[in-house]
Amino acid sequence: MELKRAKQIVSTPSTDIEVQFNGVSVWIDEIDEKENTATVHLRGPGEERTKVGIEDLKEVTH
Repeated sequence: MELKRAKQIVSTPSTDIEVQFNGVSVWIDEIDEKENTATVHLRGPGEERTKVGIEDLKEVTH
């Protein structure tokens, strides 16, 4: 995923946009432009947050 698109998804209040990391659906919590990383957590139960490379995120279109 590109940085610009990740920022658009974070700023969109819609929950209709699915993003995956390693094939697992995640929420993007915040973007770190300087490091080109995103803090994400799994959709559903659990609030564990992980910092991942934005290029490792994939938008899923239905």
